[in-house]
Amino acid sequence: MTDPVRRCPAHDLVAGACPDCGTVGDEVLSTARRTRLSKFLSGALRHFPDDAGLSLDDRGWVAWTDLVTAATGQYPWADEAAVEGVVATDPKGRFERSDGRVRAAYGHSVAVDIEPTDAPVPDRLYHGTAPGNVAAIEHEGLRPMGRQQVHLSASVDEARAVGRRHAADPVVFLIDAASLLDEYRITKRGRETYTIDRVPPAYLTRR
Repeated sequence: MTDPVRRCPAHDLVAGACPDCGTVGDEVLSTARRTRLSKFLSGALRHFPDDAGLSLDDRGWVAWTDLVTAATGQYPWADEAAVEGVVATDPKGRFERSDGRVRAAYGHSVAVDIEPTDAPVPDRLYHGTAPGNVAAIEHEGLRPMGRQQVHLSASVDEARAVGRRHAADPVVFLIDAASLLDEYRITKRGRETYTIDRVPPAYLTRR
């Protein structure tokens, strides 16, 4: 996430220059503030809603106005336009907004029950991790650890980018999603993320 949030006169909130018309509109949120606010919103909706003064329903939804209030309480500069900018331009589709509510699309450690989607699942998916985790993964498969579900990526590049959060030289596993679907539900969340309860070792191969 490197671009500031800007407001294009024709296409509203965008990241950087407008991808539709190329206009460089007025800055709504700097790069540094966009990153800081995104981390807070993700954490509040996924991991520490109580600490942020939020009460999620059983599907993970919270009132939009409550999230804006929580953000402003954390950062006085985080007005509604700033929150809207982060939610609307998130490159991974981490947030969902509907009918005056908002939630994290995936990644929860708190107990929520997000309904599955009918989006198609590729035959192959990928998972990036630190080299130190390889032996355990090959023996036990992929498990959610601190989150509710395992996260898989649609491409090798995306999996490698996720793995770089944990190591400079991540290892990527190929997951046989087509075979997994015979026994497990895989759900698309956001733009390139897929979730599953676990991946047994028989369905993964180190690339």
